[in-house]
Amino acid sequence: MIFAIQTRPARRWSVLSKVSLVLAMGLVLAACNKEQAAPDGAAAPTAAAPAVTPETAVSAKVASMTVEQLRDAASQAYSDNRLYAPAENNAVEYYLALRDKQPGDASVASALTDLLPMTVIATEQSVTRDDFAEAQRLAALLEKADAQHPALARLKANIAAQQATAAQRAQEKTLTAEEEAKKLADLEKQRLEDQKKQQEQAAAQLATKQNADKQAADRAAADKLAADKAAADKAAADKAAADRVAAAQRTQAAAARPGAAATDLRALSTPAPKFPPDALRAGQSGEVQVEFTVGTDGSVTAARVVRSNPARIFDREAVNAVRRWRFQPVDAPVTTRRTIGFNPGG
Repeated sequence: MIFAIQTRPARRWSVLSKVSLVLAMGLVLAACNKEQAAPDGAAAPTAAAPAVTPETAVSAKVASMTVEQLRDAASQAYSDNRLYAPAENNAVEYYLALRDKQPGDASVASALTDLLPMTVIATEQSVTRDDFAEAQRLAALLEKADAQHPALARLKANIAAQQATAAQRAQEKTLTAEEEAKKLADLEKQRLEDQKKQQEQAAAQLATKQNADKQAADRAAADKLAADKAAADKAAADKAAADRVAAAQRTQAAAARPGAAATDLRALSTPAPKFPPDALRAGQSGEVQVEFTVGTDGSVTAARVVRSNPARIFDREAVNAVRRWRFQPVDAPVTTRRTIGFNPGG
């Protein structure tokens, strides 16, 4: 949810100076009253912390971490919805420290781009709650991330205007110590609740965006994989078709060539086939007629069963044996047939 913030016209420096002086005097008087009301031995109030600047927006503790520590811490803070708070333990601060150490990291720049709009909204809401320390811290983070951010000047003007207005209100009403403590406690409680809700909403929005991006990337990868597979299948089919055409052409050429006949074949090696164990134990005999083609180098390039008796008992061993046969090289491929006998007593 984005809260609209009404800005007030900038006051002249002299007016701001007077208001600041009055505010300072009021704070001194309030501090004196608290010291007088405190029991003997109570500790004196601590001095106000210096305002956060772009140079100090990333704490020394965070800046001293290594690149790997910063990456792990940023990822954990992102997962825990600690996007910009609390100080010294939030994703924006870790990513800014990472950018200082590795200026050219595109993932860091992308993360900051996603986080800065939430930081702007949180700054505006802090100003609305009169939580100026938090507003200045967030504005300093924003300025360090992008000194030319279009919302930066408006945010700074809003903080200054609201501080001046708060100073005027402080002069009009003096809070008792108990009221002031309760207001601070309520402010802190509300701030923490608001921060938690804001960061949860921001994290949900980022998760939705990242999920959409991942789904788009997955779809693109699946489409590419399907296209690559289709192209590979087509190439394989084209090659198989080309091989079939080439084989047919070679067969036709061999049949048409006068000198390419079975009589041209001179066997160099015709190892006998193995006898199938089951047929051997059964004492079964048979024969297989095999048609085969001898290439120009004398090797058998193709073999198939023409007929067999009994069927399929000796086919495999007959074909395996013929494929191992070798002949003298010939001028053109020769296709012929041979009948191979199987006799268990032979």
